[in-house]
Amino acid sequence: MRIQTRRKSGFTLVEILIVVSIIGMLAAIAIPSFIKSRETSQTKVCINNLRQIDGAKQQWALENKQTGAATPAQTDLAPYLVRGISGRMPVCPSAGATATFDSSYTVNEVTNVATCAIASSSHVLP
Repeated sequence: MRIQTRRKSGFTLVEILIVVSIIGMLAAIAIPSFIKSRETSQTKVCINNLRQIDGAKQQWALENKQTGAATPAQTDLAPYLVRGISGRMPVCPSAGATATFDSSYTVNEVTNVATCAIASSSHVLP
């Protein structure tokens, strides 16, 4: 006579709890690192935008024979910063989706570098 044993397949509650706790620990380690890398990339994008604005100011001043004390308007810099008809002026990525060029950056005079109006302490040209 054979004794048949039935074996139920599946996971026990303890196994599921261990897997969930491991996933939770990995998330606790990964999320702060992700947030920091996102902030670092936003800072680098903003500094690159400041470089482009400064280059556009210099080019505008040379082409229009302006002195170092002249301050270009947004419309003066648009031909140097916007690509194509549907392009838009650069904005600070830390400002959010509704930001505009004027609310993100202060252009300043040709001899002074542009500044970020959103995070002026960390978003600075070196």
